[in-house]
Amino acid sequence: MNYDKILNPTVTNDIKPSGIRKFFDIAASMEGVISLGVGEPDFPTPWVIRRAGIRSLEESRTRYTSNAGLIELRREICGYLERKYALQYSPDKETLVTVGGSEGIDVAIRAIVAPGDEVIIPQPSFVCYEPMVRLAGGVPVLIELSSENDFRLTPEQLRAAITDKTKLVVFPFPCNPTGAIMEREDLETIAGVLRDTDICVLSDEIYAELTYGGGRHVSIASIDGMRERTVVINGFSKTYSMTGWRMGYACGPTPIIEQMTKIHQFAIMSSPTISQYAAIEAIRNGDSDVCAMVAEYDMRRRFMVNGFNKIGMTCFEPKGAFYTFPSIKISGMTSDEFCENLLCSKKVALVPGNAFGNGGEGFVRASYCYSTDHIREALARIEEFLNEIR
Repeated sequence: MNYDKILNPTVTNDIKPSGIRKFFDIAASMEGVISLGVGEPDFPTPWVIRRAGIRSLEESRTRYTSNAGLIELRREICGYLERKYALQYSPDKETLVTVGGSEGIDVAIRAIVAPGDEVIIPQPSFVCYEPMVRLAGGVPVLIELSSENDFRLTPEQLRAAITDKTKLVVFPFPCNPTGAIMEREDLETIAGVLRDTDICVLSDEIYAELTYGGGRHVSIASIDGMRERTVVINGFSKTYSMTGWRMGYACGPTPIIEQMTKIHQFAIMSSPTISQYAAIEAIRNGDSDVCAMVAEYDMRRRFMVNGFNKIGMTCFEPKGAFYTFPSIKISGMTSDEFCENLLCSKKVALVPGNAFGNGGEGFVRASYCYSTDHIREALARIEEFLNEIR
């Protein structure tokens, strides 16, 4: 068999393996490694949510649901979005329950992007956007965000990237890996660029509940003239510590959601039934657990940012998600070199910033989904490493 002729060249040639996994695989083969690399809550799924999943099993509620998801869940999602972010959607026509936020991103891109269409992707950002655009036949147009601007997207950058082939803008805020957010005044300027165009927005808001410093997340879909062009992606993984339950959702204009549902219908059928019942309970009774987790993240966030700045790794204050993005430029190394040498010599695992796009070179991602004792030990080892290479 000649697999070079059989396999899809877009996959074999244009899609690279995730840069995040490389260091996890190395770390997994070593003993005594302290990792700050995993972007997964270290809290267990709250018991009230687990109990709902168990109850669905006990009551044999394990059959397929409608393709779009349980109507009870879709109603809860729409009520939640209105209560939290002043977004109003129809549970019948404008809401789709997906297998995690990642499936929502995938089917949104496939529903909107045709071969040759350009998709604007600000970077550093989550690793899946560019490969998914390429798999749909689209052309990624990358904007490099800067630390000098706290990794926010500016209207000038967006305007310069738009051409007559632009179909979609990916809006990854709060951002993985930088922790950057966009405040209402920032969103207004971005809306001013897009409002009179036919360009759509994919707003990945999976970290919407994880914001700090007093201000709440503002969805770009809530800005005047943006709802009609925006697909909001969210889910339960980060907010409710439900990563393995694989529950996400998409809300947007009926014509787009209809086509997304069609793709979902043939590729997935329906999201896990047990997880859907657990998600209903999460929205109804999970607020207190979310508040407790966010408070703990906030304390760790400040501890980690202060720690990095103290040892000379300049780190701007992230106000969303659960990551810091400190500079490693004082080391004189590339992001890959820094992470490899740190892992081998001090057994600390970080993710190189360039895993999230070229704009991440010179930085590393460190997650604070760990205890303060864990973070303290990692920072001590990183400081030893820096002192040895100076």
